[in-house]
Amino acid sequence: MTAGLEYAVVVNVEEQYSIWPTHQDIPAGWRALDFRGEKAECLSYIERTWTDMRPQSMRSR
Repeated sequence: MTAGLEYAVVVNVEEQYSIWPTHQDIPAGWRALDFRGEKAECLSYIERTWTDMRPQSMRSR
């Protein structure tokens, strides 16, 4: 059950997005963005924001 659990939207150096529970430390290589909420809210934010799923290193070529 995840109802009421707060998540943070996180991004890595390749600009790939994910979510992470706010009560846990963010893994190395990831940083939190300024968006938090319930799981569905965070996933909706990612869907609207992460429009090009190629890693940054691929987009730069």
